[in-house]
Formats: sequence, C-alpha cells, structure tokens
Amino acid sequence: MIDLNLVIEVLIIIFKVVFVTMVLFSLPMPLTWIERKVAGHMQARLGPWRVGPHGLLQPLADTIKLLLKEDIVPENADKFLFKLAPIISMVPAFAVFVAIPVGDSFKIPFIEKTFTLYISDMNVGILYVLAIGGLSIYGIILGGWASNSKYSLLGGLRSAAQMISYEVALSFAAIGVVMMTNSLSLVDMVRAQDGGFWHWNILYLPVGPVWFAVFFIAALAEINRVPFDLPEDEGTLAAGYHTEYSGMRFSFFMLTEYVAMVTASALAVVMFFGGWNAPIDFRTIEILTPITSVSWIYSCFGLFWFTVKVSFFIYLFMWIRFTLPRYRYDQLMTVGWKILIPICLGAILVTGFMRI
Repeated sequence: MIDLNLVIEVLIIIFKVVFVTMVLFSLPMPLTWIERKVAGHMQARLGPWRVGPHGLLQPLADTIKLLLKEDIVPENADKFLFKLAPIISMVPAFAVFVAIPVGDSFKIPFIEKTFTLYISDMNVGILYVLAIGGLSIYGIILGGWASNSKYSLLGGLRSAAQMISYEVALSFAAIGVVMMTNSLSLVDMVRAQDGGFWHWNILYLPVGPVWFAVFFIAALAEINRVPFDLPEDEGTLAAGYHTEYSGMRFSFFMLTEYVAMVTASALAVVMFFGGWNAPIDFRTIEILTPITSVSWIYSCFGLFWFTVKVSFFIYLFMWIRFTLPRYRYDQLMTVGWKILIPICLGAILVTGFMRI
C-alpha cells in the first residue's frame, strides 16, 4: 500500500528542486541587464538601450546569439574534459541551494501540512555549502588545462591558488558564525537572529563586523569578482580559463559566476543579516498582530525581506566591480595569507572568550 503522505512529501521536494533550478537558470538574464545598466550609469552613459524599452530585451538577444554561435573545440584540446568542464563548474553552484533557506516554514491553508521555503534543513548546512561550493573550482581548473592554451592554463592555476588561499578565511568566518549561533544549520542561524536587527550577527560586537568583513572579502575572491578576478584577467590572460570557449559552453561559465554571486549574497544575509527576519519584529506591534499571526502571510513577509537583502548585496558586488581596480597577483596572495588569516585567528580567540 502506498503511503500518501510520503508521496506528497516527495512531490513537494521535486517541485522545490525544479522551481529553484528554473529560477537559477533564468537569473543571468535580469542580472546581466542590471549589471550593464549599473556600469552605464556609473560611467555617465545609458547602458543597453536599443533592444526593447530601456534595453530590457538585450539579455534575450544575447541568449539567442550564444545559442546560435558555433561550438568551437580547439584541435589539440582534451575534447572530453573540455566539454565536461563547464558542467563540472555549474552543477555544484546549483547544488548549494539545497541547504540555503529563503524563508520560514508555514501551514498550508485548508491542509494540515507544513511547507518550508527551503529544500532541506541540514544539521551541517554550512559545511555542506562550503564543501559543495568549493567543487566548482575543478571545472575551472580542468577547463583551463584541457583547452591546451597557455592563457587558459594560467587562469586555471591562478584560480586554484586563489581558492586555496581564500577558502581558509571563508571557513574561519563560517566558524565564527557557528560559535556565535551555536549551530551548523543555516536555518538555526537565521532563527538565532530573530527579534530585530539588534540581534543580527553583524552587530555581535566587537567580532561581528570583523567576521562579516572577512567573509565578504573572501567571498569576493571565491567567486572571482573584481578586485579578485585574476583567473580571467583580460589585461594579461585574454579571458583566462574560458579563453577558448564559445557558445553555450561559455555561457555555462558565466551562469556559474552569476549563481555564485547570488549564493554569496544569500550566505551573507543568512549568516550576518538575519536571513528572512525583518529589521523590526512586527509580531510585537499590536496593530499588526492579526496579520503576522497567520503563518503563510508572515512567511511571505520573510521572503520579501530576504529578497531585498540579497538584492542589496548583488548590487554591492556590481558596484565594487566598476569602482575598484584589479589586484596584482602577489597582492592577492598577501591579503589572503598575511592579513585575513591572522585576523581570523585573533577573532576566534575573542569570540571564544565572549562565548565563555
């Protein structure tokens, strides 16, 4: 006999996975338009303008162009690895979202069933995110090596060294948050920051701002964004690890970069800025109590706040890209090993004393 509840739960999980995948696949279209508009206005120009009103259809035109372009594979490349590398880079970036919560759970009206705005509440969620997210680097390394191009190979090697350097600081920042919230679960981290912005980890003084600064700088390096985009340094490496890629395989690398940017923004919100929690706990306001007491309405408010916070960080990443110059490679290594890691070690001691 088939257990109906089990079937419903499986169908809900499948729906969540399909929905999240569709959202992530469609994200680059609005984000590329926004990034080019941000760049244009920061440089006193209009940005995309001709394709559709205010250039809104420009990402669609770019997508069609990439679909129609010839998929070129260099003659002396390792063809199997060359074709596989973009997939290896892209899949972990999507898999990370299994553990990232975008909202709280709520009761479905008319059905005694709880719906959660996340796929899985892992008790080791932050470890899963760090472990799976770090696998994307293998696609970059393999793509750079398999291309049989010195520029691509140098880009892959730079990316490997950069990941090793900044993964340490990123992990230390995660350890700091785990010490502050006493949990490895991302959902528990958000719930520990409930009750208003003064409970957010960013305001866990004096170490909260330090951990956030370390996390943000390391995240910039992990997702290869300016000023840490040395693996694809156009000035010295043409386009770095994806120099030889074209068509849809090139777009997979770009898709991975944008999804990684969204992941870093979501993690910053979850770990330091209260996740789906509002800056002020509206449940304590007597006039709003009838509204906030309805679980699904309160979850919608939570989803709204989560989206606003993530959007702010995405804009911040874009702002930094068009403001700061690129680091020299020796400077990149110096920041990772000689500045961030000593700061992390000191912050761990202070956090430990505060917890005691």
